Amino acid sequence: MSIMTLTESEFDLISKLVYQRFGISLNSNKRTLIVERLQRLVRSGSFSSFKDYYDYVVADCSGHALLGLVDKISTNHTFFFREQEHFKFLRSEVLPKLMEEKLSQGIRDFRFWSAGCSSGEEAYTLAITLKDYFGSDIGKWRIGILATDIAVSALEKAQAGVYSENQLNNVPDDLKRRFFSPVDSGLWSVTPEIKKMVMFRRLNLMNPTYPFRNRFDVVFCRNVMIYFDEPTRQNLVGKYHRYIVPNGYLFIGHSESLSRQNSLFSYIKPAVYQKICD
Repeated sequence: MSIMTLTESEFDLISKLVYQRFGISLNSNKRTLIVERLQRLVRSGSFSSFKDYYDYVVADCSGHALLGLVDKISTNHTFFFREQEHFKFLRSEVLPKLMEEKLSQGIRDFRFWSAGCSSGEEAYTLAITLKDYFGSDIGKWRIGILATDIAVSALEKAQAGVYSENQLNNVPDDLKRRFFSPVDSGLWSVTPEIKKMVMFRRLNLMNPTYPFRNRFDVVFCRNVMIYFDEPTRQNLVGKYHRYIVPNGYLFIGHSESLSRQNSLFSYIKPAVYQKICD
């Protein structure tokens, strides 16, 4: 089957739509990606061109077509215990400090947010880390983990919590035995005790506000902002600041960094920042 042609004007229309609605910046070197990701969708809908498909997406009042578009454009590459130093630092530095501060105030609540959770590996890694850290004392704390993403297909996989053997390569053997169960040949399921710790929801990070009643102690937004331009990143960091408690932490990807003009978070170590004002 021949590869469909994406004209310059079609690329401009699609890239502008994706940027306006989702903040994802598709520069010219992403043209091949768009063709690879969308041409099957275009053909299955019997559209004669990318322009016809674009017109359909824009005209669809239900919004389902737009979700289908971003679902294909989104890159959902992740794995368990990705950037392991983050989880080691969470255990050795962040949790002890936050616990001491909370106990001094008589508070026993912890709230975490995995923003851009993809297929769930990051959120479940966070839950496993917390369960392993607190051990039998975990019942003495009210721990909430929110995991959000824009892609419906990624969230469906995350909620199912079933992964291949290869996807568990980075999970230590003892944690694999404790927190995963074999369900089929080469497939493993996250155990119910870990699943119930995480709440998955669909969220567009470009929304002006988020429907959160409480703020978070720790936010993981890793390898998400690489898809945004600088103004979009700054705007998003401002929103994270709004929804993080004083002295709370923001974890980003190691290929990312906050702007030097940032005055909302202090640098702690590579890809780890702490809220410095409210």
